[in-house]
Amino acid sequence: MTKGGELWHSRRKIVTPAFGFKLLEGFVEIFDRQSTILLDCLGEQADGKTPFNIYPLINSFNLDVIVETSMGIQLNTQTKKGCVYTAAVEELTEIYGFRLSSLLLHFETIFSLRHPFKWLRQRKLQRIVHDFSQKVIRQRRALLENSRDTNLKDADRSLGYGNKRHYAVLDTLLQATLNGQSLADDVIREEVDKVMFAGHDTTATALSFGLHLLARHPRVQKKILEEIFQVYGELESSMRFSLMNLNELKYLECVIKEVLRLYPSVPIIARIIEQDLKYKHSTLGEGIIPAGTNFIILVNGSPTSGDSYPNPDEFFPERHENADDGGNTNYGRPFSAGPRNCFGQKFAMYNMKVALVRIIRRYELLPLGEKVRPLLHIVLRSENGMQLGMRKRCH
Repeated sequence: MTKGGELWHSRRKIVTPAFGFKLLEGFVEIFDRQSTILLDCLGEQADGKTPFNIYPLINSFNLDVIVETSMGIQLNTQTKKGCVYTAAVEELTEIYGFRLSSLLLHFETIFSLRHPFKWLRQRKLQRIVHDFSQKVIRQRRALLENSRDTNLKDADRSLGYGNKRHYAVLDTLLQATLNGQSLADDVIREEVDKVMFAGHDTTATALSFGLHLLARHPRVQKKILEEIFQVYGELESSMRFSLMNLNELKYLECVIKEVLRLYPSVPIIARIIEQDLKYKHSTLGEGIIPAGTNFIILVNGSPTSGDSYPNPDEFFPERHENADDGGNTNYGRPFSAGPRNCFGQKFAMYNMKVALVRIIRRYELLPLGEKVRPLLHIVLRSENGMQLGMRKRCH
């Protein structure tokens, strides 16, 4: 993810097809199935009176989604506890978040000297995650190789899918080549781990903040429900998701953009300027930023500034309705932009749309429990959780 030059470019070309239109269409079924399981888990909390922290449930849901779509296996984290791999992923995410809080801790040597026990724990957890990924890669590579003597459809069935568009990211990588050679297992593991850690906590956090905000804005919640009825009808049992009808949820997309504006899952984006950059029309006048300069964009600061939006602290999804027609485009920054933008942004958007549609259709979100910290702080996760209440809708 942080590599440069030809190595980054070649890896990017390999992993990008794993999030193409046909494969995303297959992932929608996984989003829907896992979100249906989530509804049952939420039902245990939906008494309409008791506040609860939504994040652990959303975290388990998204971990099941990301593992199944990236590796093609079902861990059932939502219904079964005690999986060593999922526990390792969650603890590693906590450690990485801790290191993100200090620039010095980004350096491995400094981290190991200042926090030796955390560093040792991190190494142990990394071995658990890597060993698990390597085991899955070897198993699925063997399945593919053993099936080449028959036909591709047999290979798909042996991998647990009916056709090519339901491939996991791992299946795409196993059949990819680089300079005419199949990818080594270590390269595949790195790419799968990248997808895992880039897509797991980020989407779970965005969904949790979104539900927390919607519980406190019934007007927005009502508009989402009206849009759901317009696109899918009023019968929950008749809802069928596709990329086409998910694209019709324009207002819901504005809601997600507004959540990411206020609480970006990745609050800082960094780049290295490769060539001298001339600038003008700035508050500092004109000048040149020399090549080799590290350039850091604070995503959390700019979109919540009054210079970018009127009433920046207000949760107002309608401000994004004309963004694609030349309006303000700050909402795109949480996914970055340019050649190094997030290759999984469509994956994340469709995943969040399916989950939100299912939850809002089944439950009314209530403003119970404590609110999260003020907006102008960098909030990756609230100390008190993301609390709300729920009750089942009458219709």
